[in-house]
Amino acid sequence: MDGAQVGTVNWTIKGELILNCNCTVFCPCVVSLGNHPPTEGYCMGWAGIRIDEGQYGDEDLSGLNIGLLLEIPGNMARGNWKAAAYIDDRASDAAFEGLLNIFTGKAKGTTGLFSMLVSDFLGAERAPITFETEGKKRRLMVGRAIKGEIEPVPGKNGEDQVITNTEYWMGPDITVATANQGRVRAFGRVWDFDGKSAEICQIDWKGPGR
Repeated sequence: MDGAQVGTVNWTIKGELILNCNCTVFCPCVVSLGNHPPTEGYCMGWAGIRIDEGQYGDEDLSGLNIGLLLEIPGNMARGNWKAAAYIDDRASDAAFEGLLNIFTGKAKGTTGLFSMLVSDFLGAERAPITFETEGKKRRLMVGRAIKGEIEPVPGKNGEDQVITNTEYWMGPDITVATANQGRVRAFGRVWDFDGKSAEICQIDWKGPGR
């Protein structure tokens, strides 16, 4: 990987993503592919990623966690996003660099759209990050910046409601969820999204090609 040009390094991430935003009902971006505005006209949200298996070149990313902060002024597809990343403080310097390339879109592939849609990258910081699963609940703790807990909205017979076979960038199957807690205190933002829309997605991302 030493000396390899960014955007040419092979990378993969398999795991789970959770997300909580300020939409009052399930995020319309999933089915409209970002062409329908968020329910409040703008989007503010946080996400957590648990990497079960992953690599960036020769560097192992398995077992690391990521926190993301997203702010989108209108339709997701129109861009002008603001974003920030929190990277597991257990990551090696090489893993940190690789994950930063992935989550800024510079590594191309699945997350390459970030390089086109994010106009203001607020920064990346190391932080202690925990991603826990208890029953169907998922919890994310990112230092003092993000504290979230989400769980699926039960459907018939108590089974999860899942939007399947989508073309959504995160993955084809999105579990409808809600936030029991969604607190952000980061980069001058103070957000409380308790009771708002949330999502759970199994991810299988790669680059630089798709």
